[in-house]
Amino acid sequence: MNLFDFIPHRTFPEFYEICRHTGVLRYLPAKHREYGDSYFMEEYMSQYKKSYYEDEPNLRAMAKRRLSNLAKLVRQIDEANGDSKDSNSLLQNNSLLEIGSAAGFFLDEAKSLGYKSKGLELSPKEVEYSKTKLGLDVERLSVLSVAEREWKESFSVIAAFFVIEHIDDIEGIWKRLQAWTRPGGYLYLAVPSSFGPSFQTNPKEWFRTHPSDHFFDYSVHSLKKLLSILGFDVNYVRPMSYHSYRDLGLRGKLPEWLYRLYANQFAYGDTIELIARKRTH
Repeated sequence: MNLFDFIPHRTFPEFYEICRHTGVLRYLPAKHREYGDSYFMEEYMSQYKKSYYEDEPNLRAMAKRRLSNLAKLVRQIDEANGDSKDSNSLLQNNSLLEIGSAAGFFLDEAKSLGYKSKGLELSPKEVEYSKTKLGLDVERLSVLSVAEREWKESFSVIAAFFVIEHIDDIEGIWKRLQAWTRPGGYLYLAVPSSFGPSFQTNPKEWFRTHPSDHFFDYSVHSLKKLLSILGFDVNYVRPMSYHSYRDLGLRGKLPEWLYRLYANQFAYGDTIELIARKRTH
């Protein structure tokens, strides 16, 4: 059976198709583009008003936070299962793959914790930096150029931060994520979310600013359905930022503390990050 079956979106058929099984949205106007050095640097500067390398301290701090989130979650699951081993020792010397690893700051922080880190990256400059400056195992490869069977159940952790929405072969990327994760292993994802203030309350602005190279849009709801089909359970999901000022609905009128409480509870945000564990049986 195909994972995805897309039909016209009831409200926005000129922009979206929606998957019957999962609710994932396919953005119809999406177009391919090259992901070389200029794309990487220009996009980052445009969004954050500083270069990627100037932002290294913040990027490493985010990497440490993500790895700490993962270690904490592993410890909680192990304790719930009656396993008293330390979570760091469970993940040390295990393999971690990052898809779209950029200059390798996340991989480098993971390596310092004992992970055998591997990255896939399309930008030649970032691959060279990762290998020569940080001594990382990074290949200039598209994730889709690696066969599903190539790394079957090879990784205890697979990370992809703001990458999967750029991949037009949705069956291909998700089948690889499933195949390459060990039973009991984890996916750590960050994606733009259609369940957030922009799309939910101001779709006109959402479509006006929608990146042309984002082929699919996800939400906490569609990801939970999709991951469940693939044999994963979502154990952690949070908005990555809070934009109450973008919310034109009733939620936007809430006090900021209450808005954040709601956003955390329901993963309501324009960007979210998520950790899912692959079932062992």
